[in-house]
Amino acid sequence: MQFNIDLVYSILASTLRSSVPLILASMGGCFSMRAGVSDLGLEGMMLAGSFFAVLGSWISGNAWIGLLTGILFGAVFSMLHAVMHISYKVNASISGMCVNLLASAVTPLLLNVIFGMSGKSVSVAAFAKPNWGILQKIPVIGRILGAQNILFFLTILLVIVSWIFLYKTTLGLRMRMVSENPQAASTVGLNVRIYKYFGVAMSGAFAGLGGAYLSLGQMNLFVEDMTSGRGYIAVVINAFGRYNPVGALGGSLFFGFFDSLQTIFQSILPSQLVMMTPYVLTLLVITYGLKGGKAPAGVGKHLET
Repeated sequence: MQFNIDLVYSILASTLRSSVPLILASMGGCFSMRAGVSDLGLEGMMLAGSFFAVLGSWISGNAWIGLLTGILFGAVFSMLHAVMHISYKVNASISGMCVNLLASAVTPLLLNVIFGMSGKSVSVAAFAKPNWGILQKIPVIGRILGAQNILFFLTILLVIVSWIFLYKTTLGLRMRMVSENPQAASTVGLNVRIYKYFGVAMSGAFAGLGGAYLSLGQMNLFVEDMTSGRGYIAVVINAFGRYNPVGALGGSLFFGFFDSLQTIFQSILPSQLVMMTPYVLTLLVITYGLKGGKAPAGVGKHLET
């Protein structure tokens, strides 16, 4: 009986850890979609964030500086998406995929040039394993929350702040107006391009933070293509959560739970079957979970000049 209880605690703690990068990336997608720009570039922004977070930590010897570097370069890569789509009116699906392909090509190149290694980087300063003595004393949930590092709690705080920003502030209301009808927003005096750029920059910052969590929160190094499609899954989660930060949290926990179950079935089922589980789940959500959900009406639309 004790073994089963320990297993349940382990699965729940693992669910929260697995959910963090998905929460951050899908929440970034909320900002992009609520500014009227498709979020298909999340995978590349996450991958850039994971690599440059390690690079920043390696140069500075400080995990927090590495984290900020990951956020910064996630935003930088998002600007490539923004310039192509907003300024040059390239289809957002194409510009987003360009960012993904660019990150997949650039990160292994820089890994070889800077670290002189392929496949993975050297170990760097990362976020230490948690030691939350007070939290662990809380009945039932203490063991689960006590196993999370500080970035998990930062993520939950960001979900709350993001929801308040999007739904309880004037700026958030204006962003959502831009995503629904950019022409009408422009007519009442809003600078639509600025709001779109802001939303995409925020999506890159959040995705970069999610990538940094993978390399500095779960590990202490960069592994080639370590996002493993999480950015694409985050796009689905964002739609599943109706482009709402709270919905993104719930959808990410759902996917994180099934991701954590892989550890149980690894010794029972073939590894290839276990590894394909998140992608099969994604297909099922796309097929059955997105019915009735609509993206903001102005996504992909440009101002008529």
